Amino acid sequence: MPYLNEFSSSNSPLDMTKTPEFFSLCESADDLGIQYDKKVRYVSSNVVARHQRFHFLEWGAPSLPNLLLLHGGNQSAHSWDLVSLHLADRFHVIALDQRGHGDSEWARDADYSSHAMAADASSVLSELDIDSVTVLGHSMGGMNTLRLAIEQPDLLDRIVLVDIGPELSEAGTKSIRNFVTENREFEDLEDFIQNVQKYDPYRSREHIERTVKYNLLERADGRFVSKRDHGPRLATTQGQREQSDRFSINDTAHIAQPTLIIRGADSNVLSAEAAERFVQALPNGELKTVPNSGHNVHGQNTSGFLDALLPFLLT
Repeated sequence: MPYLNEFSSSNSPLDMTKTPEFFSLCESADDLGIQYDKKVRYVSSNVVARHQRFHFLEWGAPSLPNLLLLHGGNQSAHSWDLVSLHLADRFHVIALDQRGHGDSEWARDADYSSHAMAADASSVLSELDIDSVTVLGHSMGGMNTLRLAIEQPDLLDRIVLVDIGPELSEAGTKSIRNFVTENREFEDLEDFIQNVQKYDPYRSREHIERTVKYNLLERADGRFVSKRDHGPRLATTQGQREQSDRFSINDTAHIAQPTLIIRGADSNVLSAEAAERFVQALPNGELKTVPNSGHNVHGQNTSGFLDALLPFLLT
């Protein structure tokens, strides 16, 4: 299937700063007033971990403090591009395409539970010789971060959870599921762009147009399909995933690391009350609310997200 974006197709890293995609990203950053180093290091790479190929985007010098970024469901590592671009002069950023998403391989066993994805993240870090890291997880990636923090607490220095917690709004999560289900296949990219505009009014059409290539690929029959594993075999593992991905407020007592919760002020997924209960239950928690954003905080108000994030990372 023809991909719409560029990424390393071998064991050799691909310098992304030479691609049109990078110049497109810089245009978005300039539009939003996001500062970045013009000589940033940004490469696309692959690694085999747990018998599976994972694609990841690497930003900044390996000698800098490590950040691992885990995206939300039906998204990819590129959902963090603006954040990574800004942070790359101070951090070594690994933005991972999680199994069945983006440019990583789909899981042969159809296991997309938080247990499996947390184990993937740990294994990828091991393959990259990273034994100390701050993890940022959004939505599904936040659930995987929680699982990682509970099962391998010594690996994580700090934790950032973006609009996710043990208590979620059923109406909000249903809205996400409906959008994903209704936007799997298109004859025309314009249809997808218009649907995203209706679903996400916080981002400009120009920004959506620049990022559409990361969400879809072109099938052999010419139709555009979601770049995520939606195979029918997933129905057999749905119960397993739902059971695995359940967390309670009591689970948070085991998370000792400094933890920042970033909530979108208009979020229909994590309510203000649920976020407050979550942060109060954490041994070392902090809550920041970002205005003019919903569930996809870092993409909808990137500047506001960075304002909330940076003091936590730099102290």
